[in-house]
Amino acid sequence: MNFIFRILGAAVAFWVAMQILPGMTINAEGSKYWGTLLVVALIFGVINAIVKPIVEGLSCLFVILTLGLFLLVINAAMLLLTSWLAGQLNVPFHVDNFYPTAFWGAIIISVVTWVLGLFSRD
Repeated sequence: MNFIFRILGAAVAFWVAMQILPGMTINAEGSKYWGTLLVVALIFGVINAIVKPIVEGLSCLFVILTLGLFLLVINAAMLLLTSWLAGQLNVPFHVDNFYPTAFWGAIIISVVTWVLGLFSRD
């Protein structure tokens, strides 16, 4: 049940980010729009579970030297990777560029999922 709540929370976070940033788009309508949001949230979750820890481990020195600010760059890169992988899987989700779209999108998604996580039970 916790897994489903996390995917739904990530989908809501993506929706909020797309409402704020014009560079994040889903080319679907109606029920396909929400289904695509769920698929994108699932792809993002898999990337964050598998790829992100490897990238963070390899860039540990940069994270320490920048006092953690390099994590913002890593989050934006994971969002761009999600966009690329969604394109490879024919999911109509696209992020235009790194800055400002992916950078601010990653921040918005992180904040919204954090706020939604405050309401979940562990």
